[in-house]
Amino acid sequence: MEILVYDQFDVASDKAFDFFVQALATGPKTFGLATGSTPEALYQRLVESDLDFSQSVSVNLDEYYGLSSDHPKSYHYFMHQHLFQHKPFKHSYLPDGDQTDSDYEIKRYNQVLADNPIDLQILGIGSNGHIGFNEPGAPFDGLTQLVDLTPSTIEANKRFFDRVEDVPTQAYSMGIASIMAAKKIILMAYGEKKADAIYGLVEGPVTPDLPASILQRHPDVTLLLDKAAAAKLHL
Repeated sequence: MEILVYDQFDVASDKAFDFFVQALATGPKTFGLATGSTPEALYQRLVESDLDFSQSVSVNLDEYYGLSSDHPKSYHYFMHQHLFQHKPFKHSYLPDGDQTDSDYEIKRYNQVLADNPIDLQILGIGSNGHIGFNEPGAPFDGLTQLVDLTPSTIEANKRFFDRVEDVPTQAYSMGIASIMAAKKIILMAYGEKKADAIYGLVEGPVTPDLPASILQRHPDVTLLLDKAAAAKLHL
């Protein structure tokens, strides 16, 4: 595990951008993408660049259950606004939050992931150590699933909604086993609220109680952190 700590998180976003450049230099790739505030600066750099993703594929980690793709708070909408409308991929796949038949959607997305092995996966991390929407207790061998979001995750995500009552309580999420199948993983985190989770990821035991800790067992992981997120590490 490579751990890179920067004074400013903007510099970490620059480094993440460099990984995209390197990946594309060797030919079309499948990129695993994340949503939320953490990767926004990275996506802005991709938009402003001359990188061409027209022969590449993207697969997203998750989507809120119950939100249609055109809902302004859906992850489909987020990805369109921040990346896809400016930098289209050959194919872009996300879970279908509007699909009420969870068995069907889980099977469909697992097939998408089987057909498109991920070369480079971008991750954030929740304050409770979740990756994707794999909450504490999620099985390490899990594939795509319909997840019940924890109160702490709902609380953290309420900043994106008008009211906490509007925050979805479930989501489709790529499973931990699918994340771990990526050839390379870049996890980005900033701010003191992530310091405990980063400490557990790096220095704690590998346990489903902190899902991100499984990354200790991945052969190629890079953490891009600011000083606040890395504050509790013994570096």
